[in-house]
Amino acid sequence: MTRIPRDRSERPGKPAVRIGRAGKKAVLPADDVVIIHGAVPPRDVLMRFISENPEKASKREIYKAFGLKGETRVELKALLREMEQDGLLEKKRNSLVRPGALPPVTVLDITTRDKDGELIGRPTEWPEDEGVAPAVLIRQSSIGQSKGKTPVGGIGDRVLAKIFPAKDRGGPAYTARIVKVLDRKRNNNAAMGVFRLLPDGGGRIMPIEKRSEEMQVDAEHQGTAKDGDLVEVEIVRAGRFGLPRAQVKSVVGSVASEKAISMIAIHAHGIPYIFPENVLKEAEAAGPATMSHREDWRSLPLITIDPADAKDHDDAVHAEPDPSPHNPGGVIVTVAIADVSWYVRPKSALDHEAAKRGNSVYFPDRVVPMLPERISNELCSLKEGVDRPALAVRMRFSKEGRKAGHTFHRIMMRSAAKLSYNQAQAAIDGNPDDQTGTLLEPILKPLWDAYAILTRGRDRRQPLELNMPERKIVLKADGTVDRVFVPDRLDAHKLIEEMMIQANVAAAETLEIKKQPLVYRVHDAPSLAKQETLREFLATLDLSLVKGGNLRSNHFNGILSKAVDKPFETMVNEMVLRSQSQAIYSPENIGHFGLNLMKYAHFTSPIRRYADLIVHRALVGTLGLGEGGITPAEEAALNDISAEISTFERRAMAAERDTIDRLIAHHLSGRVNEEFDGRISGVTKAGLFVTLPAYGADGFVPISTLGRDYYIYDEAHQALSGEKTGLGYRLGDQIRVKLVEAVPLAGALRFEMISEGRKMPTATRSFHKSGRRDRKMPGTRPPRGRR
Repeated sequence: MTRIPRDRSERPGKPAVRIGRAGKKAVLPADDVVIIHGAVPPRDVLMRFISENPEKASKREIYKAFGLKGETRVELKALLREMEQDGLLEKKRNSLVRPGALPPVTVLDITTRDKDGELIGRPTEWPEDEGVAPAVLIRQSSIGQSKGKTPVGGIGDRVLAKIFPAKDRGGPAYTARIVKVLDRKRNNNAAMGVFRLLPDGGGRIMPIEKRSEEMQVDAEHQGTAKDGDLVEVEIVRAGRFGLPRAQVKSVVGSVASEKAISMIAIHAHGIPYIFPENVLKEAEAAGPATMSHREDWRSLPLITIDPADAKDHDDAVHAEPDPSPHNPGGVIVTVAIADVSWYVRPKSALDHEAAKRGNSVYFPDRVVPMLPERISNELCSLKEGVDRPALAVRMRFSKEGRKAGHTFHRIMMRSAAKLSYNQAQAAIDGNPDDQTGTLLEPILKPLWDAYAILTRGRDRRQPLELNMPERKIVLKADGTVDRVFVPDRLDAHKLIEEMMIQANVAAAETLEIKKQPLVYRVHDAPSLAKQETLREFLATLDLSLVKGGNLRSNHFNGILSKAVDKPFETMVNEMVLRSQSQAIYSPENIGHFGLNLMKYAHFTSPIRRYADLIVHRALVGTLGLGEGGITPAEEAALNDISAEISTFERRAMAAERDTIDRLIAHHLSGRVNEEFDGRISGVTKAGLFVTLPAYGADGFVPISTLGRDYYIYDEAHQALSGEKTGLGYRLGDQIRVKLVEAVPLAGALRFEMISEGRKMPTATRSFHKSGRRDRKMPGTRPPRGRR
């Protein structure tokens, strides 16, 4: 008798108890599967064994694991043959694997890192007919590295790796251990640095990443690079001694220009920004969509409302009173979204590139699009007066804002107008222009009436209402910063936002009803540890957060409302924001805590988000709306797809943030030794993070520069408190600082505190394991930079 344990750390096939005769019963834990040693195992046991033991998935190893001899081996061969014919298994080399599964040893290309900094790779070779290649989490042990026993890989490397099924079902389906590094840093042309001219000719490449090393450029390899240029280089020779020799491949531009600054972020974060030739050819070859499986909605006056400088328009809206006598005072809201799934088909070159990018990335001067402009700005953009294919959802709401039903349609539409947010808002506020004057009564006012109804539903739902205005950078013609401002938050913005949210909910609900696998947009509740940290902080302000596991977004809203117009309003908003989890994509639904919704998926932006494209394909496929539906291979890969696009989203956010930090650092680099008004935006044992509200800039005040007192870090109060004087600084304090250093390439600012500290409440002094207080230590050199 043999048990197959649930825990893969135990060895399947090893007898757990004394082997009994055939048919003899034994009592084993409920989590174990009982089989008879020497008998052919059932299909489900075989499938689990093969999945959990890829290194033992040959016929010979299966014979050994289950103790099969003679006739039972013949029976097993017949069973495995049937399973192959049924599509449950397939042969790869000498092993049996599930269709789409990786073999025990695979060549991987390391492409990125996950949120925890772990390396992510994908198979170097993967059949196109099997959909998206699975992501693999690469585990790198520190054991033995000093002796060179364990190969260590990095982004850009090609490695031979041993594959294991992942235990954690929330991430990639596989983990891997590197057996051998086959090729290091294959993307040499992506290396970047700042060229510094040497007196005797040639120059040095100063790295833009902290972990990179300097490189030397001989005069014959300098090209057209001038001192101070940001350049792309290729290593031409690297040895054990001396600096690597590099050749300048291209000059991006002066580091003083915004063009160069955004390229730093693009390269530093590994964002694909050049479309391969086959992708561009496929985009150029695309033609107008047909009316096959489409309804003709070109007479419905849908309109787009977007930023004034928008080039791609992927959503259009319309609203009207519901004529049904069963819904008095209700409205019908229609949201139409560009039908990207018609043009970007699974397994195509466009699809492969879109999956690799995950989303469009927005910088102050440029957009790195997920799709070529031929698709994003032309064929899929819902331009005014032009026929365009779309997926539309028609939603009915009662006068109380409760949704009464919805239906999805694949349509051909023709936008009646292209408006900006300011333009639409001005018309509603009584200042229409020549274009909006004729649209006010028939189109705009019904939209605002519908928004008023949707707002009732939103108020009842009570999503998290943080007051954290975002700043926008305006550039001059030369790409440098002109000004930083907080744009107005208009009802026009809120109208579009709420209608998009309702369309996203409708998509998730429809796919769930059809039992169609999909990618949800999920947002978990704050962790218990973060709740407790926030609770302790709020207690210092005489505010309380309920305890227990049934925490809802309205609990946070109650706290935020009590802080309105108080000196600590900004501080409370920031702390509530920090307590929140990161929203991600997942095929497993846990709801969206921030929006207070149980079912939510991204549907409304398929031009710029791959998650939305997957949802479109799922809708097309499950509703029988024609070509371009989701494939079985995509459904099987949703775990990997979700993990990957969540990583790419974080990559884009980091690149956008880094670019803004570098821009502001450039902007302020000529104002070193000047004083500024600031606000403490973060408190750590190493010092204070300071935001300059007028510029949206973040910098650091090292604790070693605060003065001669010893400063104690008080986590509950989010403060640094002087041990002797009792004076200190707290999160949210308005202060005066002097800029003492600006490092534009790193986007870092270092400040010196000018303001005197204020009287602090008695600090809750925490102790390290060594028994020392959390305080300023003489000679401390904390890191510079951002949060």
